[in-house]
Amino acid sequence: MELKATRLEVDRGVATVWLHRPHRHNGWTGRMYAEYRWIFAQLEGDPTVRAVIVTGTPPAFCVGADTQALEVHAGEGGYEAGMRPTDVDTATPGYGVREELDHDFAWHYGLRLPVIAAVNGACAGIGLSLAMFSDLRFASAKAKITTSSARLGLPAEYGLSWVLPRLVGVTRAADLLLSARVLPAAETADWGLWNGVADDGDGALELATARARQIADELSPASTAAIKRQLYDDVMQHDVGASIEEFKRLLERMMAAPDFREGVAALREKRPPNFG
Repeated sequence: MELKATRLEVDRGVATVWLHRPHRHNGWTGRMYAEYRWIFAQLEGDPTVRAVIVTGTPPAFCVGADTQALEVHAGEGGYEAGMRPTDVDTATPGYGVREELDHDFAWHYGLRLPVIAAVNGACAGIGLSLAMFSDLRFASAKAKITTSSARLGLPAEYGLSWVLPRLVGVTRAADLLLSARVLPAAETADWGLWNGVADDGDGALELATARARQIADELSPASTAAIKRQLYDDVMQHDVGASIEEFKRLLERMMAAPDFREGVAALREKRPPNFG
């Protein structure tokens, strides 16, 4: 696929995906979404890739649905946030793991790959949904975030009413959703939204890259994929016993795999593991 609204680079097991419409502050479009899903389908199928960073081409991360498109939709009395790719087939990375995840943005949880958002600038609406459905999030202290929907007469964007209470609790989620306040990430540094807050956008990308590099270089890809699956399976169930039994099933299978033998050997020999 020709990438017109995104960019992709892969370096030693770490992929970086840029939302790339800087002239529109990376406003979300159907074309962008089609490319984004296609990229993740390629990365998910590449065993040499072990972590993915998502960021925006400066000066923004993603300001939400493109405002020009919103004007058209307002005139037509309908809403389209750029989630229906129009001129290409839609890839389905992360689908098929469990039914609850076969939906826009929720499919991030079905990927084997850790997805790390580097929120380097303005992040609003659908852009905030994308960031919140990433596994890890690093932000620029100066990046302004907002749910924005209430200012547009719309409901909470894709899944934000589900994911925000799980990240920050109901009280702060209600604040973000019901007030539609515009907040610098620095003011939410201790809310649970972020794994780290840097001074600026470059710093946020550096933090995300360092974490992605650590995952790619030091951790078993089989373990990373299994732990991610456990994490989101357990978020969606309330049975602690089922969680423990699933661990035991995975333990039996993974102890017979090469990564476990290498991990034990590296521990005994006091060296970094080489997971191949």
